Amino acid sequence: MDVFEHLKSQLSSQDKRIVFPEGEDERIFGAAARLAHDGLLTPILLGNEAKIKAAAKQDGIDLTGVEIMDPQTYPAADYQAMHAALLERRHGKNTPEQVDAMLKDVSYFATMLVYMGKVDGMVSGAIHSTGDTVRPALQIVKTKPGIKRISGAFLMQKGDQRYIFADCAINIELDAPTMAEVAIESAKTAKLFGIDPRVAMLSFSTKGSAKGEMVTKVAEATKLAQAADPELAVDGELQFDAAIVPAVAELKAPGSKVAGHANVFVFPSLEAGNIGYKIAQRLGGFEAIGPVLQGLNAPIADLSRGCNEEDVYKVALITAAQAL
Repeated sequence: MDVFEHLKSQLSSQDKRIVFPEGEDERIFGAAARLAHDGLLTPILLGNEAKIKAAAKQDGIDLTGVEIMDPQTYPAADYQAMHAALLERRHGKNTPEQVDAMLKDVSYFATMLVYMGKVDGMVSGAIHSTGDTVRPALQIVKTKPGIKRISGAFLMQKGDQRYIFADCAINIELDAPTMAEVAIESAKTAKLFGIDPRVAMLSFSTKGSAKGEMVTKVAEATKLAQAADPELAVDGELQFDAAIVPAVAELKAPGSKVAGHANVFVFPSLEAGNIGYKIAQRLGGFEAIGPVLQGLNAPIADLSRGCNEEDVYKVALITAAQAL
């Protein structure tokens, strides 16, 4: 089954509510209309209702089933509850006046809807930068217990081939414990897409073929991931060819349960991960879907500002599936 058909089958009749803080953007309300029409989730657009409806009508888009919420006309009692909740969440780091200013930012307003359980997840980033999306998430929703950092994974898809690449979006450098966290969270992301995870911890060395601090880090991260989840198929350090080519794996990592058959690839740095997924996308012809933010207490997605309506539609499906 196609990965998105798999997600659709999971979401059917679940009625997950996803907020889109950039609701006045045509890519966003176009995707929201499709999601509502397909009966996969309830989209909530933030913005001016008259402006959104006029733009949608001009584009011939039917917004039946799509909710529109204008922060400027949000009921006073509900706003006061949101204000009090954010003030408490910030633990004295912001004054009431500063919290007022924060809630004028649609990213903070939408993140508070997630935090307060008014919606199940958020999709943003078509207009806003990654920092504008991630900062409120880290300040309000925060990371899962035991997770130090969030990370960004991409689903790489071509035909019936599916792989997870991480971290390709967030952390410039990873230490061994954080790389192990990324491995565990990336395996969970793989399962979301119906992939039985086999995790390769990538390096320029395979099983001690080269030496250096970067190699030692990946080997240590592998041990930490194996200890944290003994049932998970994870191995390293592995070069990419040893991770994915059976013949090379036989030579370089004989006996490995992962080498030669890996489908989740954890890179040792953002530099490597970002370059790696773009090579697969541009030279390999893979569709890169994401980044899927991992490690947060609630599903929040960060779109690329170069995204199109189809990207928004797919990322919203992933975000809703994360809420299941």
